[in-house]
Amino acid sequence: MARPTKWRKIEYVPTSIRFTPDGNQDFSENVLKLEEIEAIRLKDLEGLEQNECAMKMEVSRPTFQRILIDARMKIADSIINGKSISIAGGNFTRNICQATCTNCKSDWNESYENFIAVKNGTYQCPKCGSNEVVCKKKAKGQFCKGNCNRNGQSNS
Repeated sequence: MARPTKWRKIEYVPTSIRFTPDGNQDFSENVLKLEEIEAIRLKDLEGLEQNECAMKMEVSRPTFQRILIDARMKIADSIINGKSISIAGGNFTRNICQATCTNCKSDWNESYENFIAVKNGTYQCPKCGSNEVVCKKKAKGQFCKGNCNRNGQSNS
């Protein structure tokens, strides 16, 4: 049985999601996943080393390399063969929930995937190890109700 795909952490969601070459009469296109755009942004635009990029996306270095190679291949195919590029989907998360530890008072942004553990009191503070982690916004006793998103969908 195949191992489940790990969520890739992204920080940037582009506002333009479709690029079409002039005179493109056929409707061939390559679809770039959001984690592929993030890999291109971190490595090629920000100029970070692959280890740094992998750490930011919370994946292994070989996984980051595969994401980057796939993205570059799609971009090259689009430029060389005059195909459109659209940006959609993927296995990603964004750290958008503000969490706080009532024990050591540290604050951080938490990902949607840890929502259940935080809600059940089993998630530990990354600084002190306490289970006293709560939503900073305290949305009616739930962890960022209506504010946690994964792929643009609410967790409530």
